[in-house]
Amino acid sequence: MADVIVIGAGAAGMAAAVGAARAGAEVILLEGREKPAKKLLVTGNGKCNLTNVSGNLLEMYRGTYPEFVRPILENWGPGEIISFFGSMGLLTREKRGGIYPYSEQAAAVADILAAELKRLKVKVKCSQKVTGLEFDREKKMWLVHTDGWTYEGKNAVLCAGSKAAPATGSDGSGYVLASSCGHTVIKPLPALVPLKVKESFVKNLSGIRSTVRLSFCAQGYRERTESGELQWTDYGISGIVVFQLSRFASEALEQGKAVSIHVDLMPEYSCEQVDEILRKSSSLEGIFPKKMIPVLLKEAQVSPGGIPGIPGGWSGEEAARLSSKIKDISLTVTGTKSFEAAQVCLGGVDTSEVDAATMESRLCPGLYFAGEILDVDGACGGYNLQWAWASGLTAGRAAAGKRSI
Repeated sequence: MADVIVIGAGAAGMAAAVGAARAGAEVILLEGREKPAKKLLVTGNGKCNLTNVSGNLLEMYRGTYPEFVRPILENWGPGEIISFFGSMGLLTREKRGGIYPYSEQAAAVADILAAELKRLKVKVKCSQKVTGLEFDREKKMWLVHTDGWTYEGKNAVLCAGSKAAPATGSDGSGYVLASSCGHTVIKPLPALVPLKVKESFVKNLSGIRSTVRLSFCAQGYRERTESGELQWTDYGISGIVVFQLSRFASEALEQGKAVSIHVDLMPEYSCEQVDEILRKSSSLEGIFPKKMIPVLLKEAQVSPGGIPGIPGGWSGEEAARLSSKIKDISLTVTGTKSFEAAQVCLGGVDTSEVDAATMESRLCPGLYFAGEILDVDGACGGYNLQWAWASGLTAGRAAAGKRSI
C-alpha cells in the first residue's frame, strides 16, 4: 500500500508525485498512456513555456470562482516554480516574460522530471488506464482500479486532465472518476481554441497573418479586446490573439448569446488617419497582402476600378467606407473548433468543493485534485503550466501530510 497514489502523469501529476515524495511519502504514479508527459512534450510548440513573470498573475485565470487560485499561486508563484526546476538542475531563460528551459526543448523538462521521480523512488506505472476510484471504509484506504490491477493508497491525487487534446491522453475520464466520488463537474468547453465564423469571405483570406486588435462582443456589447497576430483560416480565425478570447466565446455561445469578433486591421491608426492614408495612397498593395485587397473592396462595397486621376482611385465616400471596413471587419462566431484543437478547457471539477489551501476534496477526505481537471483555465503564455505545477505541488505535499507549504 502506498502513502499517495497520483492518477495521471502529466505536468500536474508529475509535480504532485515529486512534491509528495520529497515530503517523505511512498508514491505510485499511474499513467494511462505508454509513457508520461505526452501533452507536456507538445506544449508551447515543443518549447514548453514553464511559467510567466509578466503582468498580474492572478488576473490570468478564469473559472466560476476565480479567487480559488489565489492561495495556491501566492505560495507557488513563478519564482518558486523557477526555483523548483532549478533544484533539479534545469536552467531557464526568459523571453518576453515567458520562462522556458534554456534548451527550449519540452523534452528537457520531461526528462528532468522523470529523473527526479526515479531518484525519489516513485513507482511510475504506465499503460495503467484508471477505470474506477473508491474509498474502502473498512480498510480506510483508496482503491484505484485499472484494467489489470487494483492499487491501494492512503491518499489519492486526481490529475487526469481535461478533455482538451485527447490524443495526448486527456479524454475526460477524470471527470467520470470525480463524479463517481460525488463531485460536481461544470460542463467542460473548449478554450484556447480557434473560432469558426459565418462569413464565407474568410476562405479567400486563408493563410494570411495580420497584426490586429480584436474586440469580443456578446449580445452586441463589446466586452474585451486583445492585440496580436491573427491567422485567417478557411473556417474562421486562429492565433494566440484569438485563443485569448476563445474561452469567452465558448462560454457565451453555450449560454445562447450572439457572439461576434471585430477585427481592426490597422490598430495603430484612427479611422480618420486611415481615411487620410487611403486618399493619398496610390495602391492598397503597399498596405495589405494582395489577396486581401479584393475582399476588402467587396466588403466595403468599393469599386475595384476607382476614379481615374484620384490617388487611390476612390471618391471621398468610398474612401470613408473602406477605412471603416479596415477598422472594423465584423465576424459572426458560430462555434469553436473541437476539443481536439483546444489547448485547455473551461469548466471541470467545481472548485467550491475543494479546499484551496491543500487541494483536498471537501467531500472525500484523502482525495486531492490538481491541474486541468479543475474549473480553472489560464491565458496563453505559460499560465496553464504554472497552474499545473503550483496545484500539483500543493496537492502532493498536502497528500503526504505536509499541510504547510
